[in-house]
Parts: sequence; structure tokens; C-alpha cells
Amino acid sequence: MNYYTSKDISIKWGVSERSVRDYCIKGRVPGAYLDGKIWKIPENSKKPERQARVSLKNRTLLEVLREEKENKTSGGIYHSLQIDMTYNSNHIEGSKLTHDETRYIFETQTISASATTKVNDIIETVNHFKCIDIVIDLAKAKLTESMIKQLHYVLKANTMDSRNKWFRVGDYKTLPNQVGGNFTTDPKNVKQEMQKLLNEYNSKNNIAIEDIIEFHKEFERIHPFQDGNGRVGRLIMLKECLKYGYVPIVILDELKNFYYNGLQQWDTERGYLIDTCLYGQDIMKKVLDKYNINYW
Repeated sequence: MNYYTSKDISIKWGVSERSVRDYCIKGRVPGAYLDGKIWKIPENSKKPERQARVSLKNRTLLEVLREEKENKTSGGIYHSLQIDMTYNSNHIEGSKLTHDETRYIFETQTISASATTKVNDIIETVNHFKCIDIVIDLAKAKLTESMIKQLHYVLKANTMDSRNKWFRVGDYKTLPNQVGGNFTTDPKNVKQEMQKLLNEYNSKNNIAIEDIIEFHKEFERIHPFQDGNGRVGRLIMLKECLKYGYVPIVILDELKNFYYNGLQQWDTERGYLIDTCLYGQDIMKKVLDKYNINYW
């Protein structure tokens, strides 16, 4: 039998070499063995399924979130998800609110911020809380253009951007924009590209975590809105993880450079973004552990 190195297999499977080594270390690649410092892997090996699903015996994570949301449970997983995801997602986009300030706004519905805090940061924080509620309510529904536009509308309502005549709150962009120094889809082609992306995604029979991550990458490539694309894109990932029973992905602010690099390098190294998102799942797993929520 012929053997490949972890580097060869990473290219064949379209993941990072780190992921391949992780599979081997955990015994998920039959026949793989360590030769010195190099993993040797049978040439006919198949990529293991790496799909961290949530298991609550008789209840799903989505059901728990809905129950805690309805009951206004304090200190539960819903409470934690709202604060952690809102803080990190907004901070990636430049918000200066601290984690404690974000928590205070969520818990008290009042403001405890410095005199230099931007009003816009506060508005978008409150709006993001509302968006997570929408995601929880609509998690099982089919992902559509109207739903995505609704998330954008709620996220950007009453912000400074919404006061500009050229800015469309809850609708696609009218001016070209860039991400990472690269121009995105031309405004006149956005609707067509979004419909194509959604049709391809919704036509899949089995949605894997990699499919959700790939949708996110393509959504960010199109960059359909004038602003707010990153946050809406990450909200979509949350929705789809909850729909299909995967551990949610929370991208920490401290990982934003890895996250941005992963988006930019997708065409040459898919594993970079996938690994970053899976690390985001690992962060969420630690939170689930605190609440005795099992996953597999």
C-alpha cells in the first residue's frame, strides 16, 4: 500500500495540514501512523466527517435557546450567546464597546459607557441583540433573500448610515464596495448573484458544516449590502448551525486577522477559513460544557 504525507493529503482533501494532523492524532484516519515527525497516511483514506453536532438527549440547543429567550432566563446559554456573539461580531467591525459594556446593555437595557463611546456602537449593539432573536425564531425556516434583508434592516435601523440617502437599509447596495482591498460584486449584479448562491445552497440534500462556511465565504465575496455584510454573514452562519444541529461558530475578535486571511485565501487554501471557523466552534463547545450541554 502506498502512503501519503499529511501535506499531500491536505491538498487532496482540500483542508489545512493542521486539520489532517488533528484527524490522525485523534485516531480518525485508519492506518495512519507517525514516522518520526511525519504522519504517513494510506492513499485511499477518506476525509473524516468533522461535524460537531449538539446533542441534548431530548432537546436541541435551538429548543433550549427558544425556551430561555421566551422565559427571559438570566445567566443561561441564551444570555451567554447574545453577549459573546454580539460583542465579538461588532468588535471585528470596529465597535469600541467592551465586553462588560455589551453585557450591561443586554442585561439592564441601559447604558454604562464612557463619554467617548459612539452612539452608533450602542445602537448597533442593541440591534444585533434583536437580530439574534430573529435568527432563533426563524432558525428552521428556509434561508431566503427576504430573511437576509430583514437581518440587515434590523441591524442597521436608526444608525448613522441609515441617514444617508445612498444607503439602503434592508436592501442591496447601490455603490461599489471593497473588502480586503478587493472589489466585490457590482451592485447591478448583486440580486442575480444572491439568487444563484441561495438556489445552489438550498438545493443541497445534506448540509455539512463546510457547506455553511462556504456559503459564508461566497456571501462575503458578493458583499451585497453597503455595510454590515460581515455581521449579517455571521448571523446567517448562526442560523444555519442551529437549523442543522451544529455547534454554533463564534468568531472571536482576536481571530479576525485569521478570519480575514481565510476569506481571502479560500481559492488556494480552503482549510485556513475552515480551521478558523472550527476553532470558533471549539470556543462555543467550552461554553456548552459550562451549561452541561453535550455535543458529538
